[in-house]
Amino acid sequence: MALVGLLKFVQRTSSANACRFYCSMSNKRGIVLGVHTGKDQDKYELTSFAKRYDESIGGKLSESLKISGPPKSNKTLVYWGLSDKHEAVTVVGVSNPRKVSKLECINAENEVIRTAAAVGARRLISENVFNIEMESFDNAECAAVGALLATYKYQELKQKAKQSPTPKICLSEGANNPGDIDGWKRGKILAKAQNFARGLMEAPANLMTPTIFAETTKARLTKCGDVDVVIHDANWARELGMNSFLSVASGSDEPPVFLEITYSKSDPGDPYICLVGKGVTFDCGGISIKPAATMADMRADMGGAANVVGTIAAVSHLNLPVNIKGLIPLTENLINGHATKPGDVVKAMNGKTICVDNTDAEGRLILADALCYAGKFKPKFILDIATLTGAVTVALGNCAAAAYCNDDALWQKLEIAGANTGDRMWRMPLFSHYSRQMTNYESYDLHNAGKKGGGSCTAAAFLREFVPKDTPWIHIDMAGIKGPSDDQIYTLGRSMTGRPMRTLVEFIYKCSKM
Repeated sequence: MALVGLLKFVQRTSSANACRFYCSMSNKRGIVLGVHTGKDQDKYELTSFAKRYDESIGGKLSESLKISGPPKSNKTLVYWGLSDKHEAVTVVGVSNPRKVSKLECINAENEVIRTAAAVGARRLISENVFNIEMESFDNAECAAVGALLATYKYQELKQKAKQSPTPKICLSEGANNPGDIDGWKRGKILAKAQNFARGLMEAPANLMTPTIFAETTKARLTKCGDVDVVIHDANWARELGMNSFLSVASGSDEPPVFLEITYSKSDPGDPYICLVGKGVTFDCGGISIKPAATMADMRADMGGAANVVGTIAAVSHLNLPVNIKGLIPLTENLINGHATKPGDVVKAMNGKTICVDNTDAEGRLILADALCYAGKFKPKFILDIATLTGAVTVALGNCAAAAYCNDDALWQKLEIAGANTGDRMWRMPLFSHYSRQMTNYESYDLHNAGKKGGGSCTAAAFLREFVPKDTPWIHIDMAGIKGPSDDQIYTLGRSMTGRPMRTLVEFIYKCSKM
C-alpha cells in the first residue's frame, strides 16, 4: 500500500511539474475529449474517439485517469505532456442524458453534448490554451455549437492590447465518424450567426442606432449573395399609413428605418415565410419612463430584430430551400417635444385606431404595422419575435420563451425545434378573454396596455388584431431569454445570448419539408 501511495505521489508531482512547464509556453495546443461516468465514480468509459486517441498515445490517458479518477459530469481534468501533438489534454465528464427528466422538454442527447463541449473549451482557455481541437462526441454539430457559443466574447470596444485572444476551435483531424465534418460545418454556421446576433444586441445604443443596425445588416447579409436588403425610410412608412410605428419614432431625433430582407431559394410560386422582428434599438419607455437601474439593458430591445437577421444569415449559409421575407421596424423609444403622450390615439396601417395609454408598451405598436405589411405578401405563415414584455419573465423566468400560435401543426414543429436546439418554447393561451381586454373600448378600436394582469397574453392578443385573416401566425416573446440567463452553460455569462435564433432556423428547416 505504501508503494502504491508513493507511486501516486510521484506521478502527481510529475504532472504538476509538466503543468508548470507547459503553462509557460506560447501557442499551446489542446484537445477536448469525453468520458462517461456511472454511479460509481471510479468506473468510467471513454468516448469512442477518446479511446482511439488513448491508443494513439500508448494508453497514457487511461493511466492518468487511473491515478486521478475520472471527472464528474460537466467537470474537467487537464493532463499535460501526454501527447507530442497536444500539450494539454482536457477530459470532460459527459452527463448521462437518461437522467434528464422528460419534464425538461428538451432533447437531452443534444444538450449534454453542447454542454460538454462548452465546459471543455472554456477549461482550456482558462489554462491559456487557445488552439483547441474538439472531438465530435458523436454529434459534431452540437459540439461546434456548444464550444463556439461558450467562448464568445463581445470585446470590440476594448483596446486591442487588452482584448483576450480569440480562440481557434476546430474539429479534431482524427474525427472519422460519418457526417462529422458536415455536422461541424453546420454547427459552426449556426454558432457564428447566433454570435453575430449577440454582437448586435450587446452593442451600446449610441453605436447601434436604427441607421447603423440597417447598414450593418445590409453589409453582413449581402455577402451571402442570395439575400436582398432594402432600407425603407420614414416617408415610405408614412405613405403606407404606418402611423403606429411612426408614433414610437416621433420621440427620437434618430430617423426610423424599416428593413425589408428577401431570401428566395424555393420555387418562385412558393409563398414567403414572413419573419417580423422588433427593432427598438434603445427603449427608455418614452414618457412612461422606465426605472434607471436596468435601463442600460434596453440596448438589447432589438433582440427580435437581431434574431431575424441571424436566422436569415444561417438559412442562407445552409442553403435551405425556402422563401423568406424578413421585416424589421427600427426605431428608438425616447422623449423629446414630439414624443407620443399617454392617451394619444394613432391609426395603424390597417385603419384600426389605438389609444397609446402606456408609451412603454411600444414594441407592439411597431410590430402592428409590420404585421399588416407582411399580409401584402400572402405568406405561408408569419412569425414575429420580440423582447415584448417584462410579464413573460414573471411567468416563465429566463429559461424559456413564450409562444402564441393559432395553428396546431406549426406549434408542434416549433416545440420540437426548441427541444432539439435547447431553446425551449412554452405555448401560451390566445383566449378571447385577453382580446376583450384590448378591444372593448367605446372611443377607439384598441388600447395598447389593456387591463391589469396577463401582460404577455394581452400583448399577444393586441398583435393578433393585426395578423391578416386566416393567416397562420406565431408570436414569440423572448424577453426572458435575451440574457444574461443561467439555464444554459454554453451561453452563460454577462452578455446577451442571441436566443432563440437556432430554434428559428431548425423550425424553418422543418417547415421547408411541409
